[in-house]
Amino acid sequence: MRIARFTTGSDPRFAVVEGESGGEQLAVISGDPLYTAIQFTGERVPLEDARLLAPVIPRSKVIGVGRNYAAHAAELGNEVLAEPLCFLKPNTSVIGPGDPIQLPAQSRDVHYEGELALVIGRVCREVPVERVSEVVLGYTIANDVTARDLQKADGQWWRAKGFDTFCPLGPYLVTELDPSDLRIVTRRDGEVVQDGRTSQMIFDIPALVAHISAAMTLLPGDVILTGTPAGVGPFTEGQRVEVEIEGIGVLSNPAVRRR
Repeated sequence: MRIARFTTGSDPRFAVVEGESGGEQLAVISGDPLYTAIQFTGERVPLEDARLLAPVIPRSKVIGVGRNYAAHAAELGNEVLAEPLCFLKPNTSVIGPGDPIQLPAQSRDVHYEGELALVIGRVCREVPVERVSEVVLGYTIANDVTARDLQKADGQWWRAKGFDTFCPLGPYLVTELDPSDLRIVTRRDGEVVQDGRTSQMIFDIPALVAHISAAMTLLPGDVILTGTPAGVGPFTEGQRVEVEIEGIGVLSNPAVRRR
């Protein structure tokens, strides 16, 4: 099931995406699927008449995972770690499909990082590996935008990862998907710059959720970014970054310079 959060000019609503490519319809549902069972209202909206929003706005946190692909760790001159390297991004960094990534005046080296993201579906803590599937609502696409120069200068990552607009999510939340071996492709102005598979993760999704939930309670709507393949690099004002993951779709965002 593909779930969309959208607007047609009024308050955001949720819908199930139905139909084939080019003729999709949004079957509107009542409430928020994070908290209520899917109930259709009977209203249908052509996808072309709607503006897609980030499929979820995290209630409390976005948790990122660094260096979870060996080739990416190597390209930045880092060693593979014995445990996941985690960090937080504020929920104010989240934007949706098509929204502009605002390049801050403080940085001149902002990078794209295409990633698979998972959304937590229920309150959980200390989740064993074998039960992780019970707490995951679904999967979406993320771009873990990073001010690389500030990451190096600060020595920790709150600013480099946390600027407003630095966490594009979308276009859909997919609830029935095997995440173990999905292709991830990132394009900068149409040129392929990242091409990897989730099977290349050092720590797989069950291991990540178990590790993170051992330290903190996860809430419905919390998002975990699972790491990026090799090929990260800069993008500049006027360029567009697209992240495509099979089974989910394409997340596309242009870049503008914050004035």
